Amino acid sequence: MSVTSRYREAWEGFWREAPQETGAVFWDAEPALTAGRHLALFEPQLTDPALPLLDVGCGNGTQTRFLADRFPHVIGVDLSAAAVDHARRADPAGQAAYRLLDAAEKDEAQTLHAELGDANVYVRGVLHQCEPDDRQPLVDSLATLAGERGRVFLVELSEAAGAVLRGLATGPSGPPAKLAPVLRHGIAPGEVADAAVPDHLRAAGLTVLASGELPLVTTEYTEDGTRIELPSVWLVAGRRA
Repeated sequence: MSVTSRYREAWEGFWREAPQETGAVFWDAEPALTAGRHLALFEPQLTDPALPLLDVGCGNGTQTRFLADRFPHVIGVDLSAAAVDHARRADPAGQAAYRLLDAAEKDEAQTLHAELGDANVYVRGVLHQCEPDDRQPLVDSLATLAGERGRVFLVELSEAAGAVLRGLATGPSGPPAKLAPVLRHGIAPGEVADAAVPDHLRAAGLTVLASGELPLVTTEYTEDGTRIELPSVWLVAGRRA
């Protein structure tokens, strides 16, 4: 597999310990503040909304279930078996499907594309969590999954988010309660240069069709009660007709 065993084990350990309830995880903000905002940017760029929609790095599936209310065939995929278990337990009605996928592994992406055909792809905050050597293979897989007709919506923490997170982690009171488990399991976010994100997409053969900035909302608050939001960039990419 592409990812290191340490990286996979870190995510398995995190999701095994994570509470089941929605909003207990640092990035598990309500969809109205996350995927809902992103859809307003993503949907106008879709050439075919009826294509399968893949939520890559779905975690416990909060955003996946929201997307499943709006698209006919939604699949949440994640590297972690424990995350997929969380998502399935949280979706007893089966609004969406969930499955394991190492999105940095070329063969797995090709196999899924052969099964589903072209897909629209939603990716929130995954690239910066990858090991540096896995970032281009991950984006290459996103391009494989999108094929000729699909679109990729990629939202990533901007460079400015690194300073915000370091400040939270090293504050006098220690990291906020929901950030602490992330750091404890060794999932400290890596920094991706803002200019590197479109470069990865172009290297995968995709054209950036739209881009902008939008804060990434978390479920945590500062001591004065202010919701923590992290600077982020978003891009929509696909193959030109």
